[in-house]
Amino acid sequence: MSDLILYTNPMSRGRIARWMLEEVGQPYRAELLDYKGAMKSSHYLAINPMGKVPAVQHGDTIVTETAAICAYLADAFPEAGLAPPLRDPRRGPYFRWMFFAAGPYEAAVTNKAFGFEVPAGREMSIGYGSYATVMDALEQAVGQGDFILGDQFSAADVYVGSQIAFGLMFGTIEKRPAFEAYAQRLAARPAAQRAAALDDALIAAAGDK
Repeated sequence: MSDLILYTNPMSRGRIARWMLEEVGQPYRAELLDYKGAMKSSHYLAINPMGKVPAVQHGDTIVTETAAICAYLADAFPEAGLAPPLRDPRRGPYFRWMFFAAGPYEAAVTNKAFGFEVPAGREMSIGYGSYATVMDALEQAVGQGDFILGDQFSAADVYVGSQIAFGLMFGTIEKRPAFEAYAQRLAARPAAQRAAALDDALIAAAGDK
């Protein structure tokens, strides 16, 4: 039995964690949780007190928060080549853009989706400044090479690319050419296609019930 367990739902950010696991290439077991029952059970709340997915259990280690899952798995399985090694100068941009997507990007996109606008002149009081600034910075990150680290694919692309793909799908970010081209490159990866097929099949099966 694998010592890697993914707690997930196919209609969640668990899709990002599954893609990351497919890129890692290690055997894992997926436990599917529904939103109203299993996610709020005492068993799962002991794993993630937030009662949300995804979470990954690796032996005795539990990791929640999708960006953290991606970063953890990349370091736990260095043979997959999904993170620059320690002291490699590329480790700076690798972490920078992964956590930019988890922080300023997520906040800016969520606030815009719910109709919250930062009051004029108050941009300094909020971490992301403005939605427009975030979009420009993100375009810079993905528009200067095939991947965040230029010609090297990494876990940062799994996380940043998933956020961009979700944003394009749901219309929460602008359809800039750099975003669309980046998302298309990542969607063509075999691991991304395997992960999507697994989750899409689960959604289809649930719909047939």
